[in-house]
Amino acid sequence: MLIDRAQGFGLGLRAVYYPEILGAPQPVDWFEILSENYMVPGGRPLAMLDRIRADYPLRMHGVSLSIASTDPLDFDYLRALKNLAARVEPELVSDHLAWTGVKGFNLHDLLPVPLTSEALDHCVARVARVQEFLGRRIALENPSTYVAFAGADMSEAAFLAELAARADCLLLLDVNNVFVSSFNHGFDAEKYFGALPKDRVAQIHLAGHTSLETHKIDTHDQPVCDEVWSLFAHVRKKFGAIPAMIERDDAFPPFADLLAELDHMRDIAARVERVEHLEPEPA
Repeated sequence: MLIDRAQGFGLGLRAVYYPEILGAPQPVDWFEILSENYMVPGGRPLAMLDRIRADYPLRMHGVSLSIASTDPLDFDYLRALKNLAARVEPELVSDHLAWTGVKGFNLHDLLPVPLTSEALDHCVARVARVQEFLGRRIALENPSTYVAFAGADMSEAAFLAELAARADCLLLLDVNNVFVSSFNHGFDAEKYFGALPKDRVAQIHLAGHTSLETHKIDTHDQPVCDEVWSLFAHVRKKFGAIPAMIERDDAFPPFADLLAELDHMRDIAARVERVEHLEPEPA
């Protein structure tokens, strides 16, 4: 079955690759932008974005929503986000299950959420308010984490599943983040995927990371590793033909190398689909 262009395989849009993207048509189904890079009143970023938007569908991904913070929601930020969405008409608007600061101070990091019923209630209410203001459902991504709060009364996957059901939002499944966090915290990645609701996962991220002796760090500066590719195949089999993409944010390789990774992603998806078609239906 052919996948609609906007539902296929994408890359993160980064300024270093503007010349290649604008120079000739690329075998990329869509690009995902970092929302905050384009929440500006004019200038070169928006001019470049408009040119790329004329040729490719876009998705928006943010890092400053701070959905789990105890600070009031930043409606100036949300207004700028809504205006950008009206400009580029994205297939999806997403951010992270995280908080980025407190008392108006932005730490510019995605900090872990206490996995408690109280935090869940707090996030559900805030997601509902954000979606009402934006006039659309958003997707929240599972972050990579390195420490956890004591007193958790549920897993991260269970938290996300309940959040999606109660707030009627979507999920962005970052396979690399699950791999990183599963190593750091010692849980089973495949069991994590099994706890997520199939009908809520709207997009998949893959990326590289840095492996240290005692932990892994989500750096987006390496190629996707073999273990994450294997998990992608597992996820593709479980969740089906969901839009998937590769993120790269540092140590940028030649654009051709990213396209080769994207081809590898397509090959894995095609192999999974072929196997699924060959397997007999369960009795």
